[in-house]
Amino acid sequence: MSTTLRRSLTHALILVGVLVASTLVTTPSASAMTPSTRAHLLQIAKSKKGTPYRYGATGPRSFDCSGYTRWVFARVGRHLPRTSRAQSAAVRHVSRSHRRAGDLIFFSSGGRVYHVGIYAGHNSIWHAPHTGSVVHRERLWTSRGVFYGRVR
Repeated sequence: MSTTLRRSLTHALILVGVLVASTLVTTPSASAMTPSTRAHLLQIAKSKKGTPYRYGATGPRSFDCSGYTRWVFARVGRHLPRTSRAQSAAVRHVSRSHRRAGDLIFFSSGGRVYHVGIYAGHNSIWHAPHTGSVVHRERLWTSRGVFYGRVR
């Protein structure tokens, strides 16, 4: 291998290493949301109480379920994909016993995610449920097909 090629490869590897290291430093970890950030997130979720549901809406005047969660998390600097299915793939799944207020809660049937909300603690969620409804906090009505995700 020539000296020039070896130097080029070394520089490229150093650059890749720097990029990877900077990503690790700037990307929040799965547990990076502090208790105060979680409390702020829940206040933002609550601030949209009464906002009408509209399929495909991303806020702030109307929301569907994933548009609501995406909008709320964006206000605390966390990016989520657009759909509930994509959001479920983008988070770190946590068990029911390890869930925390501010985690996402997903509803699925037959392996297909069809709804998402924000776990509010005390067995309740904030969500934009369906046409004809509004954003509200509601007691969790089922444990079947439910799983939780922590936003990184």
